[in-house]
Amino acid sequence: MAPLRAEIEREVDKQLFELGFELVAIEWAGGRNRPVIRIRMDRVEAVGCGVTVGDCAQVSRALEGWLDELDDLAERYVLEVSSPGVERPLTRERDWERFAGKPVIVEGYDVLAERSSRLEADLLGLEPEPEPAARLKLGDGTEVKVPLAEIKGAHLVFEWK
Repeated sequence: MAPLRAEIEREVDKQLFELGFELVAIEWAGGRNRPVIRIRMDRVEAVGCGVTVGDCAQVSRALEGWLDELDDLAERYVLEVSSPGVERPLTRERDWERFAGKPVIVEGYDVLAERSSRLEADLLGLEPEPEPAARLKLGDGTEVKVPLAEIKGAHLVFEWK
């Protein structure tokens, strides 16, 4: 199923982009007889406009036609399409630049920046060389760089107004 998953992820990414959206994350759940494909998407351009229920329905309809044609995908698959949520995950290198200035939580495979395996910070951006690294400003004002390869997961922090 791994080659099929990779094929589906590439095609979903392509089709979303053609519709004006970007793939934030794809999660596989369920079993072989009833796989669940969870897609989280965002708008390519207008940051802050959000993804509507109508957008999710449009994308779902567009993807279902293609998914229904795949011989190796169980007929009883479940497709779930949603927005990335208010605490949007940072999944691609471009996210680290796009959301500069926003508060984030970064979780590492191990201790990050000689501090902790979980950091709360303001995102300053991405330093691409010599290896891609997130630039963060910690609560005490210290600026650190964390290689993306050391990051298990990261997401924006919703700010209550």
